[in-house]
This record gives sequence, structure tokens and C-alpha cells, in this order.
Amino acid sequence: MSKPRKPATIAAHAAGAIDHAAAGVVPPVQTSTTFLRNEGYDLVRPDNIYLRDDSDTVRHAEEVIRQLEGAAETLFFPSGMAAIAAAFRPLKAGEAVLVQSDIYYGAKKWITGFCERRDIAMHLIDASDAEALAAACAKIKPAILHVETPSNPLLKTIDIAKAAEAVQAHGGLLIVDATAATPALMQPLALGADIVMHSATKAINGHSDVLAGVLSANNAEGPHWQAIKLDRHDAGAVLGPFEAWLLIRAMRTLPLRVKAMTENAGVLAAHLNAHPAIDQVLYPGLPDHPGHALAAKQMSGFGSLMSVLVKGDASRALEVIGKLRVFLRATSLGGVESLVEHRPTIEPQSGLPENLIRVSVGIEDIDDLIADWDQALG
Repeated sequence: MSKPRKPATIAAHAAGAIDHAAAGVVPPVQTSTTFLRNEGYDLVRPDNIYLRDDSDTVRHAEEVIRQLEGAAETLFFPSGMAAIAAAFRPLKAGEAVLVQSDIYYGAKKWITGFCERRDIAMHLIDASDAEALAAACAKIKPAILHVETPSNPLLKTIDIAKAAEAVQAHGGLLIVDATAATPALMQPLALGADIVMHSATKAINGHSDVLAGVLSANNAEGPHWQAIKLDRHDAGAVLGPFEAWLLIRAMRTLPLRVKAMTENAGVLAAHLNAHPAIDQVLYPGLPDHPGHALAAKQMSGFGSLMSVLVKGDASRALEVIGKLRVFLRATSLGGVESLVEHRPTIEPQSGLPENLIRVSVGIEDIDDLIADWDQALG
């Protein structure tokens, strides 16, 4: 029996990126929306009927993530929010969900509205407190516990193994949004999660030119996962083949990109944490971060996302952002280019500190990144 391949090898080969028809080392993109039947009206390819569910290119992209996650099955969606929505849609009226309070604001907003419309009881909790989380699961008995680690943008770390134990003991499922970690740094399914979600728009793609989301499951036969698959087919929330092909291309360098971004983030976080103009840096790679030990245990690196709290108010934060030249002012994270964003402006109802700047560190030269912050801070 051959040895299992390491993530870097799986990614570089795109889980077997061979064009067998042309003997090419790059997989082709197949854009057909419909597929042939023979004279007897049998499908020429029984697994290819119509593009909504049947695309070799999308299946190939899903196989790369499936292998990186160690999943039973993986499904791509047209956006990260479409993936989150798909994970919640099988819920029934009268059920309850438990949601980490500091997840991505857009996700919390959609889940809140969905639960209100469906008569589903939604409860928020600081999921970084494992004891409180276990007590809440015992009391509420949620059908779903949804967490995000590291969280966006407060960078809290959640103990995935303990969260899984807490919710599964009462018949519920654990869904982990691991967008900031990526499959290159963390495998939540191996830690006990039932489903892991990523906004593939972020580091999985890494080039800020594809919108996509992805779910991977530990159990491909479970009723919740089967309901997700059926809903994706019936509702048509599918990824296009060209986007899938771009993702395959991007994922070949995923571990390499994440390694470089993580190294840059660690150096920049330490530098800013010691800067007199900075109040605090939220980054699990810093030894004084409350979730540092846990992140080191369940991740192979600390990722490229951090939040910087400058000394001063919102106007000071915006002043610093306005002076940055290498860091681009734009929404999103996980790309090869470094980005900054004033989250309280983007999410004014989120309750975030007004001096918080979210930072996504790219692959540029670290000396240029440090110099850019030093000149902006004055």
C-alpha cells in the first residue's frame, strides 16, 4: 500500500491533474451545459446529464479539497455565503441552533434572519469558553453548533474537539468555518467536526478573482448532508466550470502561498505589537494571545489574518489606513496582495472597536510591509 501523500503534493498535482485525452499535465475545462445520449437514448456518460450537478471540472476541484480536508465528500457553491446557507437550510421549524457570537458579521446577519423566518431558535455564545459552550449545548440541545476559528475579525480560537464533543453528545452537528485557517493549516474534520466550511473566495483561491464557497463532510451518508446535496441540485446553487478550473489552478500553490503569508503575518504581528502607536494586535501566533496554545495545538500555522487596534479613535484608524501604500484598501482576505479594512465602517452595527483595522497579509517582501506600516503610523 502506498504512503498517503502530503498536502503540498496533493495540491501541487491538483489531486491528479492530468488531461488523459490530450496527455496534458493540466486538467481541461469542460463548459458544456448538457450531455449526449446514444441512439437508444441512454446517456453516453451515466454521470453526466446536465451541468447543474454534472461537471468534471467542478468534481476535480471538489476532489482536491476533499483530499486536503480528509473528507468523505466535498461540494462547491457559488459563494461562501451560499455554502453557509446550504448548511443551514435542512433545519426544520422548532429546532434550535447555537452560533458563535463573534463570527463574520455577514454570516451572523443571514443566520439570524433565516432563523427568524423559519421559526428556529437561535442562541449566541462566546464559543471560546469551552465550559460555557458545553453547558449551553446540554441546555439547548442545538441541531447545529456553528463556530468560526480563527474568528473574523477578533481572531478568537475555538477548541474544535471540545465543541464537537459538546454538541454531538446531544445529537447535534458541529459546523466549523475555517476560512482564515484554510485546509493547508487545519483539518477540523479530523478534530471531530461534522462539516467544515470555507469561503473559497479567500485563500483557497488566493488571487481575488473567483467567488466560491465549499463544504466538506465527515459522513457523506448522513441525512443532513444528503439534504444539503439535494437542495444544491434542486435550487441550482452550483459553481460554474470556469470558476472551478481557476480554483484548481490556484489550489496547486495553496500550501506555498499560505506558508509565505503566515510567515509574513507572524513577523508583522510581532513588530506591530511592540510599536508605541499600537494598542493591541489580535493574532493567535503571538504568545500573549489567549488562544495561542490552542491554535498551536490544532493548527500547523497561525494564518495570515490579524486585527490591529491603533491608539486613538476611528479617525486615527482611518488616518493610518489612508497613509498605507503597499497595503491596499479593500474588502476580503487571503489573497496574495496585502489588504486593510476598517471593519467598523463596513459593519457599523457589529459593535467592533472603532480603532480596529483588519489586516490580511500577503506574499510581498516583509521589509516592504513593515516599512509601509512604520511610515503610516508616523
